[in-house]
Amino acid sequence: MFNVEMYTGNREENYELVIKQLRALLHDEKNQIANLSNASALLNQFLDRVNWVGFYLIDTNGELVLGPFQGLPACIRIPVGKGVCGTAALKQETIRVEDVNQFPGHIACDSASQSEIVIPLVKDGQLIGVLDIDSPETNRFDELDQQKLEEFAAVLVEHL
Repeated sequence: MFNVEMYTGNREENYELVIKQLRALLHDEKNQIANLSNASALLNQFLDRVNWVGFYLIDTNGELVLGPFQGLPACIRIPVGKGVCGTAALKQETIRVEDVNQFPGHIACDSASQSEIVIPLVKDGQLIGVLDIDSPETNRFDELDQQKLEEFAAVLVEHL
């Protein structure tokens, strides 16, 4: 298992190592909860300056429902189209928010969160849920984070 102290390369190389580790964790495992749990734990260990890493999954009535996560207790249900998670789910595109206080309709599950990135999980054209990562710092996530987290999510979706 990788840990943060082992990362000695540049950020892009570090992300590649994490994606490689994810592939190893998911190999031959088909259980969605187990795979989401390990994915959230892996990202939580890898990413610095974050306070919440987890998943919201689409349920039968079309709402996002809290799934496996690392961090403080969170909002349980988020309507599609509401907040950062619901908007990313509705648009099925990544949303990176530099300052959540400037995002119209932001849902504050943790008042410490200041920036956020949400990556939709889509398999065979169907929304499965979203990967949600919060930081207590503004401007925490950049284009490289977005690109590599989207790659991470794509690998994960192959195993869901």
